Amino acid sequence: MKLDHIKEPFLEFGQGSSVCPRAGISSYNVYDTRLKIRRERVYIGAVGTSDSILNLVDWIEKCSSRIEPPPNDTKPKLNVAFCGFNKKVGYKAELVIDEEITRSITNTEISGIIKVENWNQRVEQASELFYQSIKFLAQNRVVDVIICVLPNDLYDSIVSAPIAKIEETVEDSKEEEEADKIETNFRRLLKARSLHLGKPIQIVRELTLDSHAKEQQNEATKAWNFCTALYYKANQTVPWRLITNLNKPSTCFVGISFYRSRDGKILNTSLAQIFNELGQNVILRGTPVDIDKNDRRPYLKDEQAYSLLSRALTEYEIAMRHSPGRLVLHKSSRYTDDEIRGFEEAAAEFRIQNVDFITILDSDLRLLRGGEYPVYRGTHVELSKNEHLLYTRGSVEHYETQTSKYIPQPLEIRIAQSDESPSVICQEILGLSKMNWNNTQFDGKYPITLVCARRVGQIMKYLNNEKDEPQVSYSFYM
Repeated sequence: MKLDHIKEPFLEFGQGSSVCPRAGISSYNVYDTRLKIRRERVYIGAVGTSDSILNLVDWIEKCSSRIEPPPNDTKPKLNVAFCGFNKKVGYKAELVIDEEITRSITNTEISGIIKVENWNQRVEQASELFYQSIKFLAQNRVVDVIICVLPNDLYDSIVSAPIAKIEETVEDSKEEEEADKIETNFRRLLKARSLHLGKPIQIVRELTLDSHAKEQQNEATKAWNFCTALYYKANQTVPWRLITNLNKPSTCFVGISFYRSRDGKILNTSLAQIFNELGQNVILRGTPVDIDKNDRRPYLKDEQAYSLLSRALTEYEIAMRHSPGRLVLHKSSRYTDDEIRGFEEAAAEFRIQNVDFITILDSDLRLLRGGEYPVYRGTHVELSKNEHLLYTRGSVEHYETQTSKYIPQPLEIRIAQSDESPSVICQEILGLSKMNWNNTQFDGKYPITLVCARRVGQIMKYLNNEKDEPQVSYSFYM
């Protein structure tokens, strides 16, 4: 066994680099300020009750200026001041919200939905209520992103109740009992219904806009995550990117995941997510797959693997005007011979000579470090040539603290086939864990390839049929 520590990967911003998104945006501005053509006004549409929209307007106004962290904070490197969303610093843009690009829903409509006894029907009606207003704004107003503010009582009625306890008291027909077993998640359903409108949406609980609410993130941290997500969704350009080695071939990262139908009965369907060094991405939907009888996991047949990757690489070639020099596949299950055969055939067709097939799993192993704190993020353990442990969470040197309340769980990295060294592969995974523009705390557990693939699958299962085309940008799913 061999142990070493991978240094925190740097990120590239408009005028410099930093290991931290918050520090980088504050000091060096978002990455796309390098571009000559960029929008400096982000138009925010909004849907909610009259009161909740007013609260949103107040919050956006607050975010336009610097927000200090809590006084006497015990983690000053982690909880830093928000730089403000304005044209002078950081994002070099402003958020614009006006009555003309908002749509109000009434308290009477909310009360009517809350009174619906059946969970699935309640969530369906709530989704339809918000969808109609989203549709109006997307089709009749100039908006870049649409925020849906959920009143607290509605949130408690359609979001917070556990799925396992849905409608346990229903004593109707067999058909209705089966219908209640269908997964109905408000966030996923609303995002899926809205995909065809071409405007990303952001769902916000009204409670998060209340600065006096207990058990909430501090306002500076909330502002960082809220504004960065809005900026990415509105512009569909990355606020930061990984620093690339110009001496190496361009790399295409692909995440592959599987998801079940809402009733859990239909065989899994595969999907792929592509990221290049700029963070640009393509969402694709695959075909139904089989379940391996030995380990009960889904796998692709060789022709399915070939077809899925060929489509993905075609989209990459269209976007970048060249094939990647190297291909990295991330998957959360082992690779079968059929899958490897299909992926290799697609890579060869696109003249890609360097390929890496990587399985990323949660590990049951733990390392203990002397003292009160867990092991450092970036700790890399070589168990064998093709099996490694990588800590993407734990004690973080930049923050000078640990960021989790629990003992961190390392990732198990299994190399099925590779042309690159294990240390580079693990360094890339650590870097890709920092590429989630929904969270400016950079110690994400999983690489964005798998995070995105899973999130896309959660929403794609709500598309009505195979003819519904998914949006190709991750901004519609986060």
